[in-house]
Amino acid sequence: MAEENNQEYTGKEVPAQSEQQASNIPSANAPDPDAVNPENANASQKQGAEPEAEVKKAEAKQPPANPAAGRADEKKATEAKKVPPKKEKPPALEEKPFAEFIQEHYIPALKKSLAEKGIGDLDVQFVQEKIPVLGMSQEPPCWQVIGSWKDKQRQFRVYFFNEDISGHRAFSFTSNASKPSTLEPFLIDERRITLDLLVFGVFQRLNAQKWLALN
Repeated sequence: MAEENNQEYTGKEVPAQSEQQASNIPSANAPDPDAVNPENANASQKQGAEPEAEVKKAEAKQPPANPAAGRADEKKATEAKKVPPKKEKPPALEEKPFAEFIQEHYIPALKKSLAEKGIGDLDVQFVQEKIPVLGMSQEPPCWQVIGSWKDKQRQFRVYFFNEDISGHRAFSFTSNASKPSTLEPFLIDERRITLDLLVFGVFQRLNAQKWLALN
């Protein structure tokens, strides 16, 4: 055998290799120090060091802060604060208080429209009084727009019972200064009452009586 031949040649015993003197050649089952393994402490430390280095490199590549851009943003924010708020849309004429609407809008529009139709001496009053129709003297007073011309020989009245142009309304007319005999509904089929409709309603009734100069 080899060991015996060796002993004969040297005259000394060749000691067997101990576990501590094992070869440095890695075996197939030995863990790779660079492999990702929870039990491999060396690999964990190396993995942890790489992201930190990458973060520092990324920070170094970022452009420096631009002071001018910051000042521009502050200027825009200041200008935005200085912009006045949008003005609220004014209410429609018909949404104004009842008396203001009648006196400042309805009566002037009524006079202008009837003057264009040939009634130049129209007198219009806005009063609150009893209903002059026969048989209705016991009713409470209500607001009325009274128009008269030809020395009050011709007269019409528009009644507003609820101090609201969209509320219950009525119409009457008379001639020769007599009391009106009937109280008629006024624009009862209209869902939305407007200034133009209120003027047109009077024109329509007077035109039906042939009281306008065009007839």
